[in-house]
Amino acid sequence: MTAVVRELNVYPIKSAGGTPLTRAELLPEGFQHDRAFMLIRPDGRHLSQREIPRMALLRPSYDGVKLTVGFAGTGPDAPLGHAVPADGPVLDVTVHGNPCAGVDQGDEAAEWFTAALGRECRLVGFTGRRPTKVGGGTVRFADEFPLLIVSVESLAELNSRLDEPLPMNRFRPNIVVEGLGAWGEDSVRSLRIGEVELELVKPCARCVITTTDQETAVKGREPLRTLATYRTLVFPDGDRGVIFGQNAVPRALGAIAVGDAVEATRRD
Repeated sequence: MTAVVRELNVYPIKSAGGTPLTRAELLPEGFQHDRAFMLIRPDGRHLSQREIPRMALLRPSYDGVKLTVGFAGTGPDAPLGHAVPADGPVLDVTVHGNPCAGVDQGDEAAEWFTAALGRECRLVGFTGRRPTKVGGGTVRFADEFPLLIVSVESLAELNSRLDEPLPMNRFRPNIVVEGLGAWGEDSVRSLRIGEVELELVKPCARCVITTTDQETAVKGREPLRTLATYRTLVFPDGDRGVIFGQNAVPRALGAIAVGDAVEATRRD
């Protein structure tokens, strides 16, 4: 079966808009600069589109030195141009209750994001090490895993059931593959893309962020309403989830480019 990479995306700020790439460097924690930053409440808990859909309107890009953030809504008069400090105060923060650490990015950035979102918050940059709960990987500020892989055909099959088709950005994938077939990613256990090897370790249970339009921040009921009718899975621990896409952990590192061939090296 011939499959190819169709999209690559990074999300420099957790739960903010994504940045499409034509080429991405894969590190143990995921794509370079992916979820390198996070917005937190005053008590250190992370902010998410679950509670603040306006976060979808943040448009970040990061080159390893400067973080630039635009806002596709009513808010700050100018984009944020933030020179990321080499060090600074390290704060205790949490991601879904799990402790980790972040370097505070200063008052100017905090004021900009507070104005954009209408919610008191601060920006932190990832520091330290976070192991994944399963799969033997590491992650920055992502929820659980370094990578999310989705198939073009899976979205097409879902859209065939919806009154209005949805774009791929509702699902916030890192790697979009074409050629595996609808839900083909569910039966693949490992992929090779050039020198890169990925192990698909867990189906991705989807949350209400998928119901937020990533261009307007308007919330609806789809795709969760439809997915729940035929894509609900009971995990070994007894939890139930509505499934779309597969979480993956890198096993061999390197660069991935749009158009690269994808080989399924192990299937169920």
